[in-house]
Amino acid sequence: MAYKPTIGLEVHSELKTATKMFCGCKNDPMEAHPNTNVCPVCLGHPGALPVPNKKALEFMIQIGLAVGGRISDNFKFDRKNYFYPDLPKGYQISQFDLPVVVGGNMDISARLGEPRIIKINRVHIEEDAGKLIHSDDGSSTLVDFNRGGVPLMELVSEPDMHSAKEAVAFAKELQLILRYLGASNADLEHGQMRADANISISKDDSLGTKVEVKNINSFSSIEEAINHEIARQTEILDSGEKVKQETRGWDDIRKKTVGQRSKEEAHDYRYFPEPDIPPMDQSAFDMKALELAIPELPGPKRKRFIEQFRITQDQADYLVEDRDEAKFFEEAVSEWEADMNRSADEKQIALLFNYLNSDLKGLMKVKELDFSDLKIDPENFADLMDMISKNEISSRTGKDLLVRMADLGIDPREIVKQEGLGQVSGEDDLLEIVRKVLRDNPKAVEDYKKGKGNSLQFMVGKAMAGLKGRGNPGVLQELFKKELI
Repeated sequence: MAYKPTIGLEVHSELKTATKMFCGCKNDPMEAHPNTNVCPVCLGHPGALPVPNKKALEFMIQIGLAVGGRISDNFKFDRKNYFYPDLPKGYQISQFDLPVVVGGNMDISARLGEPRIIKINRVHIEEDAGKLIHSDDGSSTLVDFNRGGVPLMELVSEPDMHSAKEAVAFAKELQLILRYLGASNADLEHGQMRADANISISKDDSLGTKVEVKNINSFSSIEEAINHEIARQTEILDSGEKVKQETRGWDDIRKKTVGQRSKEEAHDYRYFPEPDIPPMDQSAFDMKALELAIPELPGPKRKRFIEQFRITQDQADYLVEDRDEAKFFEEAVSEWEADMNRSADEKQIALLFNYLNSDLKGLMKVKELDFSDLKIDPENFADLMDMISKNEISSRTGKDLLVRMADLGIDPREIVKQEGLGQVSGEDDLLEIVRKVLRDNPKAVEDYKKGKGNSLQFMVGKAMAGLKGRGNPGVLQELFKKELI
């Protein structure tokens, strides 16, 4: 029997501030030495008073604006009470009825290839908990509070998604927005971003069942957990039984959800206002400056790249996934156009995109570089592409130059000039090597006359080798054809 899934996500992401949310301890959850970045405040010692991190709240305002939410005129902190070994105070400072951001939406159309906007309920901020380390035999558990007190954004969607694919698209687009804002690295592998999925199925538009799957830490696991839970709930309902409202965890090894506890409601946490932190309002922040500081976000950038550079949707999606790569591409095209004093045509932009996507990115991967380490600047990269597009150098020479540029940061035009690497295209200059190849390879000549097309490419290759890659392959091919008549 067919059921309609309804899915909501709660996405947590650690904010990239210098210090923790309510104290001056270093915000470095990757610190390898346990319980190093701790103090009486984040350890919950009696009498220690929390002071909100203004930079974390500024990030929250920018996140809210980026997702089209309303920044609350007034907001406050609350105590969320529950007991767990990694929560030293026995409560978590969070937000309940007056969060920083209310409402908003996430456009995931580009990721799905069809129009789709997901509504957002709220975005609030809280402190992260510590980390439990269990022994292999299960006999003991240690706790590391380095992560405890780190500012943690929680974005809650409306139950507005109807497939695992939509949920993954939502999480990926949010991750990209957080990275563009510089608010978080949002690295799931390192626990900087994680998701809870609320999954319901019914025969109509009602929510029907309700199960929450907690702490999913990869995009593939989000998809697998949701699909598994839909299948599990379907099987239960089809058997005539009821789905128990509960919190479950995702077992990434067994690829299944496992029961943890009955589903909590808000009243189970006994929320009450945090007495040590007074309510806040927008007057504490320069709202206009924060709005103006928001960079061009992924959605508008995709659209502009397609219109301005005449690239495909797939190419725009690829570039926008890495803000530094998108910037490098745009600056290289701009340098190229400034040099030519006209717009680059589609073939030239395609050449630049392909070299960037394949040759340069491949080189960076081998050398373990990112764009901040790269010695090739956009101007020199544009110059190299210009020489290749104009047949001033061969593609082979261009690839070799790219390696040298990555090592030395050299100007490609200067090296071509000094070392005589320019492509030879004149017929008179190429005719001598063509005739030599014909004399030295009689079998290839015979094969060509028998109709074996590969022999022509063989002879062109021999000529290119003799010219050390400087010959124009198109001109060489035509010269061979003329000489073989």
